[in-house]
Amino acid sequence: TMNPLLSRNHQRTICSQLGHVKLKLLYKASVHGFTGAAFHQRCDNRAPTVSVGFNTSGYVFGGYASQPFSQSGQWVNDNQAFLFSFTGGKLQKYPCINAAYALLMDGNNGPYFGNALALVYGNQQVTHSAPGNYYNFNAAEMHGNDLKLSECEVYQVEESTELEKPWRTVVWESQKRAELMESIRTYKPTLSSVPQARVLLIGQVGAGKSSFFNSINSVFRGHVTSQAIAGSSSTSLTTQFRTYSVKAGREGKPLPIILDTMGLEDSKGAGLDVEDISSILKGHMPNCYQFNPAAPLHAETHGYQKSPAVKDKIHCVAYVVDASKVSIMPPKLEEKMEAIRRKVNLLGIPQLVLLTKVDEACPLVKDDLRNIYKSGYIKDLMQEVSVRVGVPLSCVVPVKNYSGELELDLNADILLLSAVIQMLRFVDNYFDDLSDRLSSVECKD
Repeated sequence: TMNPLLSRNHQRTICSQLGHVKLKLLYKASVHGFTGAAFHQRCDNRAPTVSVGFNTSGYVFGGYASQPFSQSGQWVNDNQAFLFSFTGGKLQKYPCINAAYALLMDGNNGPYFGNALALVYGNQQVTHSAPGNYYNFNAAEMHGNDLKLSECEVYQVEESTELEKPWRTVVWESQKRAELMESIRTYKPTLSSVPQARVLLIGQVGAGKSSFFNSINSVFRGHVTSQAIAGSSSTSLTTQFRTYSVKAGREGKPLPIILDTMGLEDSKGAGLDVEDISSILKGHMPNCYQFNPAAPLHAETHGYQKSPAVKDKIHCVAYVVDASKVSIMPPKLEEKMEAIRRKVNLLGIPQLVLLTKVDEACPLVKDDLRNIYKSGYIKDLMQEVSVRVGVPLSCVVPVKNYSGELELDLNADILLLSAVIQMLRFVDNYFDDLSDRLSSVECKD
């Protein structure tokens, strides 16, 4: 990897002139060579570009080209091209005054701007400078009349998905992880008759339902573990209704949250039957019940709970959606989710979306998970999934499950624990609504 000499502040200043973009280093003369051939090999047919010269007197200057460089020997029209220099940290721009001659395509030179400025001139570690007909600038102001180059860099200008500020605030510190874990350990449902909150995870094959449970379990165990079978076979591994209780450590007490999982297939006659959803939500469904689309659960089924208490019912529903598949969600799956959402709404159960595999969907996030709320792409995905599933954006929570890792990661833990906290807040809303409904019934009596 090449380390840019152009400072982050200078990069940001240049980018601010070009829109929502970032710079990718293509050519570094001290690495690739101070020759026209080395520059053209790395930079031809790449556009737009920013070329930067650094001289021995400490000046930083260069030019922007919206058209690609080549070795054609021709002049190229570029009405967006400009030269620039930094004076006292501020960017000074020098626009092209004759666009038809903005760029010269010459194989023996580096970036060549209208016979006014050339970097790596004549295959030498020098600058050619001739202000006047094509670009008007003060040579002393631009480079101090020092034409000896110490470095030359050329960057490709790329669209950036990175937002200037994160749109949700997250504290990425180990103390925060400890606080979140303690909040979950000590959580108590507001109804004394309910020892644990029940959250139902619904999602397509391979979306990350079982992996989410495994990941939460891992955080509290202190190492990566795989209790629930997770994978991506063509049919859902959660064809059974499964109930998982997370323990606070290897021999710790069960945490006050139970995760129920069930798979959702896009084809009819596969995975969960929508008719079974009411039985699950109302607490009739026995653990390890095998879904049978041909025969929905009924009162005579072995283990059927005929009179479920509040503790047996679902208190929050989380739709688990793979971030890399949001835009290709099968219509049949959307129809199933819509039917489920209607039933969940009727019962007044809060709903949220767990957006998984965010690192696979966005390179910015893969590079650093802390960029999750600085990624414009992930924000757009979250907005899209909020519309598709039919929940507000505030109910969409991104996570990165553990899959191939052997060690825990602080940032992944904080996202996972934050998702659980959000679930518990939604569960509290459910109990509050339930208490209000019970109070209004008592008032009528």
